[in-house]
Amino acid sequence: HYTSDTATAFSSVAHICRDVNYGWLIRYMHANGASMFFICLFLHVGRGVYYGSYNMIKTWNMGIVLLFAVMATAFMGYVLPWGQMSFWGATVITNLLSAIPYIGTTLVEWIWGGFSVDKATLTRFFAFHFILPFIITALVLVHLLFL
Repeated sequence: HYTSDTATAFSSVAHICRDVNYGWLIRYMHANGASMFFICLFLHVGRGVYYGSYNMIKTWNMGIVLLFAVMATAFMGYVLPWGQMSFWGATVITNLLSAIPYIGTTLVEWIWGGFSVDKATLTRFFAFHFILPFIITALVLVHLLFL
């Protein structure tokens, strides 16, 4: 149902919400569940700061890696339904990456799949948004092993 094309991505999400059985419910549960997950995650980090869990360096560092992985997953999921990023967001990210000496331009093309956000970007982000939760689950197990 979802199409990873900048011209039709938003329309395909509208199609899922309107024409797929309980598509609206799936979308809202996914979005609100992710928001609730982040609230729980921030409470967990806050509790760790309060009780001084940062002294367990391996566990804390794995938690930081987990937080970055979850934020990357959320970012990719946020880009998908719109089919494009805001011009400001895309410009900021492109400028930050392209300012890196020698590899900046190559890095921009590698991240976006070209010179700008396009079908290649959305296809890549869709795949990563699907795969990263499984990687996060494995990282959670490593996080627990370090306790």
